Amino acid sequence: MSENNKVKVDVKTDLPPEDVAEDTTAEAAAEAIPEEPEKDLEQKLEESEAGAKSAHDRFMRVSADFENFKKRTRREVDDFRKYANEALIKELLNVVDNLERAMESSIEARENNQLLEGVDLTIKEILKIFERFNVKPIEALEKEFDPAVHQAVLQEPSEAHPDNTVIREFQKGYTIHERLLRPAMVVVSKAAEGPGDTEQADNNES
Repeated sequence: MSENNKVKVDVKTDLPPEDVAEDTTAEAAAEAIPEEPEKDLEQKLEESEAGAKSAHDRFMRVSADFENFKKRTRREVDDFRKYANEALIKELLNVVDNLERAMESSIEARENNQLLEGVDLTIKEILKIFERFNVKPIEALEKEFDPAVHQAVLQEPSEAHPDNTVIREFQKGYTIHERLLRPAMVVVSKAAEGPGDTEQADNNES
């Protein structure tokens, strides 16, 4: 009889069933709470940094393109200002050519000096206008032939000049802002044939 009582007493000293159920529920609830892992946070941070860098790169490219556009537009406007009168000046060059020819023929014919002075003053005034628009004549006479600014229309033997030298000028050439406006039409020298060259030519013909 006393042993049975002892067993009952031992059972009563254990936790109540209600307390055991509450502890189990608390542990399950704690395990069920979502906790964001540290790796996920690092990944999101890297993604954010990558997005920010991509946006910055796009911004820098757009800024660079805009700067290039401004520079290109500025150059185009400058070129337009420099060369806007190019067609008009080309037409005026013909007027200068005719006046210069009139001067040359009048000098040869020894006509009225007053007429010559008037034509000369007209030419000088036009050339002053050209200077204001950075139009300059090309130096050709006695210069080495330069195909970039000279246009050879004839080639003549000459003992007085080195080979490939401009010895006459049919029409003056001009530049505008260092750009070719019209090439000079010139006659270019070529080395005169010596006795040896003549003999060689005769031998070749025979």
